[in-house]
Amino acid sequence: MQRRNKNRTGRINEAIKEEMALILRDMKDPRIDMMTSVVKADTSRDLKYCKVYYSVLGDADKKEETKEGLQSAAGFIRKQLAERLNLRVTPELTFIEDDSIEYSVYLEERIKQIHSEDEEKALKAGRRLDQDSEDQGLSDQEVH
Repeated sequence: MQRRNKNRTGRINEAIKEEMALILRDMKDPRIDMMTSVVKADTSRDLKYCKVYYSVLGDADKKEETKEGLQSAAGFIRKQLAERLNLRVTPELTFIEDDSIEYSVYLEERIKQIHSEDEEKALKAGRRLDQDSEDQGLSDQEVH
């Protein structure tokens, strides 16, 4: 029984996530940025509460506006979910900003930067080794 409920909750979470993405795309609220994506939905066991994790690409002002817009539209979004999903209880929504996408972009850029720095160092070290071997070759010839 426990395993079956876990699978059901997982399916409900996925359905909420997908419908939330569609609802946000169709919303007309100018505060909610177009670059807002739903990362995850986490519903409580009794299906009364749902934490919706979202991500916004943009500056701090855009993030704050989107947060306010989502909190303001929570009732409307919940009503839309009730119409679209066939659930006995439509959960109350709590919106939580998730910066994991932004963080992964930052990490990727940082890794690229480190690789390019390493390549530059390797090229410089390679030149030094070539110069050192040429210098040694000359000194060996001078000695003979």
